[in-house]
Amino acid sequence: MADSSCCVIATQKRLMLVAGRSNPALAEKIADKLDITLGKVLLKTFANGEIYARYEENIRGADLFIVQSPSDRLNDEVMELLILIQAAKLASARRVTAVTPYYPYARQDKKSAAREPITARLMATLLEAAGADRVLTMDLHQGQIQGFFEIPVDHMTAVPMLADYFRFKGFDPADLVGVSADAGGVKLVKRFINHLPGADLAVLTKMRPEHNRAETMHFIGNVQGKVAIVVDDMIDTAGSITNAVDTLYQNGAREVYVVATHGIFSPPALERIAASPVKEVVVTDTLTVELGPADDKIKILSVADTLAATIRNVFEDKSVSELFAGENQLF
Repeated sequence: MADSSCCVIATQKRLMLVAGRSNPALAEKIADKLDITLGKVLLKTFANGEIYARYEENIRGADLFIVQSPSDRLNDEVMELLILIQAAKLASARRVTAVTPYYPYARQDKKSAAREPITARLMATLLEAAGADRVLTMDLHQGQIQGFFEIPVDHMTAVPMLADYFRFKGFDPADLVGVSADAGGVKLVKRFINHLPGADLAVLTKMRPEHNRAETMHFIGNVQGKVAIVVDDMIDTAGSITNAVDTLYQNGAREVYVVATHGIFSPPALERIAASPVKEVVVTDTLTVELGPADDKIKILSVADTLAATIRNVFEDKSVSELFAGENQLF
């Protein structure tokens, strides 16, 4: 009589991490934290600007995480990410996750004027069309961007780490004031000062006569004799934050610091910061930041631990929100 028992083939999940060319240093740090080696991928740009990608090892059945945080060559790096995703799907990766700590086009998340695009929504469509199964990102400009996707989005936050930096500096929380750079950032600042019990809250309001130009209009709060910390999600040309720093000193602040998750630092940001009376600007390494000797006011903290822990939990099918006590869901 023939044996009718079923044959069971056991398969083992395999975690793989690869990097695009936008922030290889961060990818290396994440790989070190995960105790793995970065996967081998060939990336090059042809003479006419076309981008070519080829995985140089077997990724069939792997749980693949692609680290790409577009910055100075944003459009090329976005395209490179899409190509890496599609190549991975064609190579039969089991699941492809786009790790984009800085979400490109995040500021274009709504129509502010007639005949404008919602480009953050377009980015979601492109990532899904390329074949991404999941997206990992950090401190989105607005929480509504998560709703642009039909695939899971894991939203991480650097806020606890940034707040801890000031706690470990030994400041008395009663001397600290968290300052929102605009009315829309109040929730972000509240999350920040929750880690500094006793710190106060202040708000700056601003008007943008044009893109990348801001003018501070009103100030609500009290910073007289206090240490003011301007909290934002990103710093681009630094016009807003240097304007805010001047306003806070004019209102009696003893010292002014600035913190943000994403340090874009488009010209002339570094020059503006160097010339500003700001005490220190603290950002993370979600984006590649090249500093010179004159940029001694800028402090960079690494988010590699946070990203590695999130990747590990996703791979092991564990909760991501538990890593942040649910803070990554608050807007």
